[in-house]
Amino acid sequence: MASPPRLPGIDALKGLACVMIVWHHLAFYGPMSDVVHPFAPALMEWLYDYGRMAVQVFLVVSGFLVAASLAPQGVAVFDSPARLIFRRYWRLVKPYLVALAVSVLVAALIRPWFVHASVPAAPTLLQLMAHMFLLQDVLGQEALSAGVWYVAIDVQLYAMVVLVFAFARRFQFQQGESGDAAHATSASSTVAAPLGISLVLLFALASLLFFNRQSAFDITALYFCGSYALGMLAFWASSNLGARRSFWLIAMALMGGLALTLDFRGRLVVALVTAFGLVGLAWLSPNAWPVRWLQQPQLVQLGRISYSVFLIHFPVCLLVNAIVSYFWPTQLVANVTGLLLAFVLSLLAGSALYRWVECRPVLEGNGWLRRMFAN
Repeated sequence: MASPPRLPGIDALKGLACVMIVWHHLAFYGPMSDVVHPFAPALMEWLYDYGRMAVQVFLVVSGFLVAASLAPQGVAVFDSPARLIFRRYWRLVKPYLVALAVSVLVAALIRPWFVHASVPAAPTLLQLMAHMFLLQDVLGQEALSAGVWYVAIDVQLYAMVVLVFAFARRFQFQQGESGDAAHATSASSTVAAPLGISLVLLFALASLLFFNRQSAFDITALYFCGSYALGMLAFWASSNLGARRSFWLIAMALMGGLALTLDFRGRLVVALVTAFGLVGLAWLSPNAWPVRWLQQPQLVQLGRISYSVFLIHFPVCLLVNAIVSYFWPTQLVANVTGLLLAFVLSLLAGSALYRWVECRPVLEGNGWLRRMFAN
């Protein structure tokens, strides 16, 4: 399945969101931020309280890209749902497992001399297996690194969308079996697309109006699929389905407005702004200054490595926190420098993880893995 053309600026949005997440975790996990906080309380508290909302950008952008890849016209363009889901899992898990191993090793290295709540305990076998299969939250296992929950949620959301559109296409096929080819073709456009899109809208409404308001569901895709679906609607509003552009925009506005009226959530505001922003980017001329600014090579590259940075930054920040706290536990300049150094090293480590692990072809090697991914 060929990758669709990439919307200019989308990598930059991912990169900027990644930067915000790293700084949120630097503010969230001490002790360097604890030393800096009295001298910059507003900044530290803003990063602590609001930096995590950048996750909404990832969710909306992921939904946008998934709609472009799996159902650009509202109908599935893939053949094997199981193979597609496993392929997604393996692509995400390759760098994830490497970053997780680094986190476990760093924690083991500093645990004897750095006593802090941010240091994970030595993992059990069950804990490691749960992380390998992205079930740590479902099984109630302590996370071994920051952000591992997002990988599990991404796979759940992707699987949900794949299964929804596979079901819609299957339903269309069954409807067409009783008729001729012309009827089947008609069913494809009149049944499959509305059914698949309707199911996406149904899940989105259920999430925005109920599941996203219940913290007990935040270990499942149901909590996050509202933001994910907003990204999908943003793609359809800016693609060939954009002939019904007003429908998609009204749907986004109505769902978001109803959800915010029922329960105002800052994270949902971020998701809506991102979704409408993606539509705006798609409508702008390539020469418009926002597009040109977002196409800066540094921002584009940051977006490309954002997933690897997201995965690896926690052990990097943990190690820097431990060293600075050990040698300069109270010095302001040393701790400010430590925060900046942790950020820069996170980007460098993420770049290395991207180059050596993430961007390596999934089909490397031989045997059952290659056969599993074969089309």
